This record gives sequence, C-alpha cells and structure tokens, in this order.
Amino acid sequence: MTWDHPALPPSVSRPWIAAAGLVWLVMSLIGNPTHSPIEHRAFQGRVTWVTDTFDGRYGPWAIGNVAEGRVLLDLDEGGPLSRGDTAVVSGVVGGEPGFAGGRAHGGVLDVHEVHDVTRSTFLPHRAGALLRGRVEDALTPYDPGRALLAGFLVGDTSHIPETDVESMRRSGLAHFVAVSGSNVALFLGLLAVVAGPLSLGPRRRAVLGLAGLPVYVAATRFEPSVIRASVMAAIALGGRLFGVVLEAWQLLSLSVAVLVVLDPGLTANVGFQLSVVATAGVLVGARWPAKGVIRRALAVTLGAQVAVAPLLLFHFGSVPLLSPVVNLLAAPLVTVSTLAGAIGVIGFGPLVEPASWLAELVLLLARTASGWPQLGPASFAGLAAGGLVVALLPRLRIHAVIPVAMAVVVAMVTPNAAIGPGSVAVLDVGQGDAILLSGGDGRFALVDGGPDPARIVSRLEDYGVSAIELVVLTHVHADHAMGLAGVVRTLPIGTVWADTDPHVTDASADLFSLLERQGVTVAAPVVGQQWDLGALQLVVEGPVRRYASPNDQSIVILVTGGARSMLLSGDIETFAQSDLSDLRANVLKVPHQGAATSDPNWLTDVGADLAVISVGPNDFGHPVGWVIETLEASGASVLRTDMGGDVMVDLATR
Repeated sequence: MTWDHPALPPSVSRPWIAAAGLVWLVMSLIGNPTHSPIEHRAFQGRVTWVTDTFDGRYGPWAIGNVAEGRVLLDLDEGGPLSRGDTAVVSGVVGGEPGFAGGRAHGGVLDVHEVHDVTRSTFLPHRAGALLRGRVEDALTPYDPGRALLAGFLVGDTSHIPETDVESMRRSGLAHFVAVSGSNVALFLGLLAVVAGPLSLGPRRRAVLGLAGLPVYVAATRFEPSVIRASVMAAIALGGRLFGVVLEAWQLLSLSVAVLVVLDPGLTANVGFQLSVVATAGVLVGARWPAKGVIRRALAVTLGAQVAVAPLLLFHFGSVPLLSPVVNLLAAPLVTVSTLAGAIGVIGFGPLVEPASWLAELVLLLARTASGWPQLGPASFAGLAAGGLVVALLPRLRIHAVIPVAMAVVVAMVTPNAAIGPGSVAVLDVGQGDAILLSGGDGRFALVDGGPDPARIVSRLEDYGVSAIELVVLTHVHADHAMGLAGVVRTLPIGTVWADTDPHVTDASADLFSLLERQGVTVAAPVVGQQWDLGALQLVVEGPVRRYASPNDQSIVILVTGGARSMLLSGDIETFAQSDLSDLRANVLKVPHQGAATSDPNWLTDVGADLAVISVGPNDFGHPVGWVIETLEASGASVLRTDMGGDVMVDLATR
C-alpha cells in the first residue's frame, strides 16, 4: 500500500543516498559479531528458541538463548517448537563460536531431551502462526507449483525440492521466495481490503498496517529480508501518522541503521546483505532515464542485479549472466501468482490452482535458465568495465564492445576439464563426496553426488559428461545423496547401485522416489560383484553385513586400473573398518571427510601412497589433525579438495 507524494529534490535526497552508503560501510566494518567460547560441560536448563526448528541436511536444529549466550541447538528429532517458545533442555554444551543459517552463536548444545515446553504468548507470534497455518492448509497437498507458491506468499521453501531451490538461485530468481518489499506491500493492501471500513482514510490505514506488520513478520518466520522491508514500511507508516513523508532512500537508510543497532548479527546474514543491496539497486535503476514500460522494468531489474553481483560472487562464486532477462520474464508471472494465491488463501479457493500453475511456469523458467552461462569474477569484471564505459563515457561506447564481448565469450565458452581413460576425479563439491570415474570411450561412473545438485551437474558438464553408465549411492546421508537428484534430472543414467536398508533420510527418500518416476534401475550389489567400465574395473568390497550406523553401511568399492588401485571407502567408521581389515590399495579416498571416526591402524594398513580427503567448509572440524598425521606418517601424501579443488588420480599408469 503506497501513497503518492512529490519526489524530493536532489539536494535533499542525495545526502540520504550518502547516508545509505555510510550505513553499508559501517555494516561491513562491524563484520561478524563475536561470541565468547562456551565451556564444555553437561547442561540442563531452560532455553528460549530464537528461531524455528529447521530440518537441516544433518538433522533438526535451531538457535536458542541460554544463560551463557546464544547457542546452536543440535536436536535428535524435529518438532513444532518455534521462535519465542521455551523448554527445559538437557544435553552437553560447548564448542567454538560459529554461524548457522547466517546467525552467530557461541557454541553447540547437543540436545538429549526436551520437556516442559512453554509456547510463546506474544500475540504477533500466535497470529503469525495462524496465518502461516492458513497458507499451509490452503496449499496442501503440495506439488512443485504449490510448494513454490508457499515461498511467494510466506517464504516457506521447506517443500521445494533442493534441486529447484538451487535452480532458482542459479537462474537469479531466488529473491522471489525471499519475502521482501513487494510481498509486504501486497499484505498491507489485502489487509486494508479485508478490514473494510476500518481502513478508510490514510491514518487508519497506517495504524492498521503498523498493527499487521508484526503478524506478517512472524508468519514469514522473521526472515531478514522481510524484517528489512517491514521496518521500512513501518517507518513510512509512522511518518504518515505524523504527516511526514519520507523518500525511499531515507527509509532504506533509517531501517538499516535501526536494524544494525538492534541486532548486529544481521550484518553477517547473507539474506540481509542481499536484501539491502538489491533494494538500493532497485532505487538506482528506477531513476535511470529509460522510456517505456519494458525498458523501465529492465532498468530496475538490471540495477538490482548489478548491485548484488559482488555479493553473489563473494558468497557463491558466480553470477547468472542473463538474470535481468530471466527476471523480466518471471516478474509478471510471480506477481499474478502471488496475488491470486493470496486471494485464494484468504477465502476464494478456486484461485489457488491457477496461481500454482503460474508458479510452475516460473519453476520451468528457473530450471531452463539455471543451465545458462554464469559469470565468474574475471568475466564479470570485463562486463562491468564495459558497462561503466557505456554509462560514464558515451563517446567511447564503441570501445565497450570489446570487454563486453570478452565477458560473454568467457562465460559461454568454457573449455571442458580433462579426464583420461583409467582416471578417477575426486570432485570439489563442498562438504561431501562425489567421485567421477572414466573408463574411456565416453563411459563414466559416478560414486555419490555431494550435497549440492546444481554444483555436481556443473562439474560433470565441465568434464564433458553426457551420460552415466553406473551411479553408486554409498549411503543415505545428504552430503552424498542430495546432489544425485540433480544428476538424475539432468543426465541419462544406466544403473544405480544402492544398499541402504534399513536406513533412510529425506535426501535418500526423495532420490529413490525420483529414480522410480524416471524408471531407472536400482540394484543392491553384493560383496564381490564387479562392473567393467573399460579401462577401470570396480569390485564391491562392502558392506559385509547390516550396521546400525548409515556410515558403516556405506558401499565400499575397490577400483583397479592398468597400473594402480583406489579404495572408495564412503564414510565407513571403525566397526565396518574392522570387518574390512584385509583391504589394500595404492590410493585411499579417506572416509567421512577425514573425521575422527576412523581406526588409525586401518588407515595405515591400507598401505596407500596417496590419500584424498573430499571436504569443504564445515563446522565439524573435518578433517581432524591426527588423521592427516597418521596418513603422512604411513608414507602417504595427503590431498584435500577444499585446498586444491578437484583431485585427479591416474590409475592407468604409475
């Protein structure tokens, strides 16, 4: 809901633009708030939930407040506890400060038991939960379109497949499920319509909006982007009550300043950073002297994308080249879908279905555009140089063609990485495993897929993989299984080996459901079973029995080439290692990202002269120092994907 007012003259608005830049500089200088380490000890006491309980890749978690400060709650099972709720918790607390979901904490509370739960009595919390529940009831049962529609309405992405979440990010459309200014405006408008006579007159609408904003913030689970947008709206509404009209730059500057003072931890939150910078970009783009609806819309979109590009490069390493065009196509679909969905949720149910159809069109666009060129730092710098010339030096625009063309060519023509016959590539996919095997003549096998569907697909594209003969899921954990969903959606697959019973995770369940829909053969290999991949031969060595731990039940494969062998050990721990004590290989893929779950004697007895640790940035302390020391003492060289990128192992020659 907006009110028209005369634009402030440049002499008034420019200081606020400078103020916005100063606030952002202060945010950067403040950096991440620090927390003192928490002493390791047994814990029992009352905890206040600062966030909802989330189902993470490695189990449920939340952020909570205890007497010692803010902690990460590592929960045994999920539950309905949400922000503002309290409970008596017993467990073990300790560890170093870190971040979870962009939120700082001073340590980890490993929760063993939760009891004596007290629900939050704060009215906006309860009203927000009712509103969110209304959305969930209206959209259940979820399909891809309805899941995305929930993201449009209240920022709920929990029902969107991880592959689609990543497609939204890589196509530049992720901000549509990060509830922000347009959603807040829609909420205020619908609130005024529903309130009827209570909202007649600008002052009444302002009071109604100020009362409704906390409810919407609670319904969207206090996401940083909606907090920023709601504070901007609240300042504007408060100004309206007192007859003060504030310009957009003033609203942005004041809201950021207020939020940084109230919660310095927001400065470390990627969502908040992107929200603030994108809003600034929109304001700049809106001032661009473009004529026509399409050109003005493109200018606004381009302004936002240029503004967030440095942050995207810093946090994610790439920027979608054609994101402004994709956003121009998606924005009308999202707007109509969100509006129709909101009206449908309020009470006119038949509109929910067409709203979900439009959301599915957005998903289709995201899936298509996620494979389009991505700009890295070098290509972005070239494109930015050309754009700067165009903007500042009109007479030299012809010279801008060269850097722009170079950036586009670099982005679109990326040479394939090389992997020869008889070679194994341990891919750098972050905190997890993904191992590509080349048998020659276009024959490939893939062992695990890492935690990121889009990242593994991108890595396979880099190696020129167009089809996979054999896929092996070693075990059910998300850092091995989740990425395979992207592979299954993208590439032809022959056979899948998996032996997971009785273990199951959300990631493995989603993968097996997808494989069934795609008609891919899934088989449980037995010990001794072989697969001829041309220049490589694969032999199954484990699991030799059922294990209580999914890690121990990893499929273990000995890969043999013309001259050397490599043991792909999954995440096996001491129990499985004791059952596989006779295994020998020239190269060892170190189990479980080098965690302290291996038997040092087993690591030595394998007899490898090269050990590869597939690991990424993590809060678990992987790899631990003694594992590396043990391997090096045994005569093995140790390579890590987080330090050297992909590790190529040639098994065809010595």
